[in-house]
Amino acid sequence: MRIGLYFGSFNPIHNGHIGLANYLLTTDLEEVWLIVSPHNPLKESAHLLDDQLRLEMARLAVKNSPNIHVSEVEFGLPKPSYTIHTLDYLSTHYPQHEFVLFIGADNVVTFDKWRSYEAILSRFSVAVYPREGFPTFSEKFPQMRFINAPLFHISSTDIRQRLQKGQDCSHLMPAEVLQFINAHHLYQ
Repeated sequence: MRIGLYFGSFNPIHNGHIGLANYLLTTDLEEVWLIVSPHNPLKESAHLLDDQLRLEMARLAVKNSPNIHVSEVEFGLPKPSYTIHTLDYLSTHYPQHEFVLFIGADNVVTFDKWRSYEAILSRFSVAVYPREGFPTFSEKFPQMRFINAPLFHISSTDIRQRLQKGQDCSHLMPAEVLQFINAHHLYQ
């Protein structure tokens, strides 16, 4: 199978994440795996919710999407999480699959800071989905394939801020996720 790998903190998962995953399934992929990342070494983790809570929210969000799966593969790998280690692990344990790494256009700017980025580019397909304010091509990384996915104007940061203020977020995330957040008093 050809599988798209969509990494993220999903803190919390929202309709934009789900919309993009569903869009990716309209391309040449058979499945999309959401890789819940414990901690991105290039990002600050101060506002990062517990791994298991983010994992559970992601599972709730895609429970009715048979071709979107949630993976906790990075939870068992050494910290911090490096994409190359995850790709190596998945390739070794699932040699029958072809994996495509999906990254946001904002990540292209810092891609040369990623651990073993040259190995990623030489061994895996890298597809880039658009992010507002970022280029739709890369002269530095011409082997990256930019896709014409829709823009989703939803941000986990914005959702966390809205939840802290007690504002309505029902239009921004699946109902099951919002119910989980409210039941566990998360982000408040």
